[in-house]
Amino acid sequence: MANDPRVFFAAERTLLAWIRTGLTIVALGFVVERFGLFLRLLALELPQARADAGGLSGPLGVVLVVFGSLTIALGAVQHRRYLRHLPAEDRPPGYSSAAATALALLIAALGLALAVYLAR
Repeated sequence: MANDPRVFFAAERTLLAWIRTGLTIVALGFVVERFGLFLRLLALELPQARADAGGLSGPLGVVLVVFGSLTIALGAVQHRRYLRHLPAEDRPPGYSSAAATALALLIAALGLALAVYLAR
């Protein structure tokens, strides 16, 4: 069977899609959490604003950040598993997925650190 590089490149694009999706969810969580802070500050400035403004946005934002980070980590694990089962002739010579996996897991860890920071 001939080497088909499209299989390998599809796996790489899939990892990038997982990372993009996870980063988008993390960013959405950050915005949701910070919007709650904005609502609380607005409630202090305007007497007609509700006192409980932004009540759920903090916890919901943190949950979204954690979910996005876990999405990135899951994508890295799935990518690594898939490449492990990919025949050697479909992988570029000398290719190691360690850098891509390490970068994805680092981004996931930073996202979890952000979640801890936002939860405080």
